[in-house]
Amino acid sequence: MDKNFKTVLLAFSIIMSTSGYAQDSTVNNEGLKYTLSDAIVRNHFNYKAILQRIKEDSSFYKAFKTLRTIGYSSYNHIEMKDKEGKMQASLDSKTRQNHIGNCRTMDVLEENVTGDLRKEDGSYNYVTPSLYASLFFTKGTICGETNIVSGKKRTISGTGIEKAKEQLKMLFFNPGKKIPGIPFIGNKLDLYDETAHELYDYKLDYVEYHGQLVYMFDVKPKEDLGFFSKGDVVVDQMTTWFNPKTLEVLGRNYSLSYKAGVYDFNVAMEVEMTYFNGQLVPKILRYKGNWGVVFKKRERGLFTATLFDYNKGQ
Repeated sequence: MDKNFKTVLLAFSIIMSTSGYAQDSTVNNEGLKYTLSDAIVRNHFNYKAILQRIKEDSSFYKAFKTLRTIGYSSYNHIEMKDKEGKMQASLDSKTRQNHIGNCRTMDVLEENVTGDLRKEDGSYNYVTPSLYASLFFTKGTICGETNIVSGKKRTISGTGIEKAKEQLKMLFFNPGKKIPGIPFIGNKLDLYDETAHELYDYKLDYVEYHGQLVYMFDVKPKEDLGFFSKGDVVVDQMTTWFNPKTLEVLGRNYSLSYKAGVYDFNVAMEVEMTYFNGQLVPKILRYKGNWGVVFKKRERGLFTATLFDYNKGQ
């Protein structure tokens, strides 16, 4: 059969699966319930293998580690706001990461800073830009990094702001996994245990994403939760798009919120990926967050990283 004709048939199947004639199916996988779209069922995809790969995914985290091993340019935008939504501080810059040998450095090509974003010593007055800097800025020369994630378990170390940054990074890179060291909430972030399946609905679909057909895995709270059960919900929604051939993450949108008395947060992230030299790398990252900890100043901030001009380095 002609490849183009196959593509037309597959696209038609997707369209039909989203029409009123399509019916979702509920399946039991290892004792846990999942919803499969009509497109998944009709095309006889091996949903068990797909769900297992999704659960074990490390491609999202690996993509960010790959940034440490290549050169690239970035437009950086950070805003910090007060409780009325007025700007308190901001940063707009263009940077270029250089990768020479096994080391990376960074050049600041353009920069405009307003408000009290930085202290006199150059450090940040807020956790949000400090977190951004730890993800995308390089200070001095850093050597010996790799993008290896297999067999490596992320751990939380340090105290104060450094510990908070590590927890936030784990929240970004491993949404749906337990995070140690956060009181009242660590275990509630696990989306893959039996307790979580009592709180959330899970759906596997086959959809179009940026011009290609991909797997989409959607997690959201059940609509019929009682008052006390709602208090255990942390993930308001998480949607991830996967490459159907490699099952690497092509994009992810998620929102998280929680109130625990001594702290609360409401954050949303959007991440788009691309490929450079056969490796998955972030392309656009958008964050918006409002969070507070008792005895600490509340932070309301957002940032956007736009990455481009990837290169192998020297």
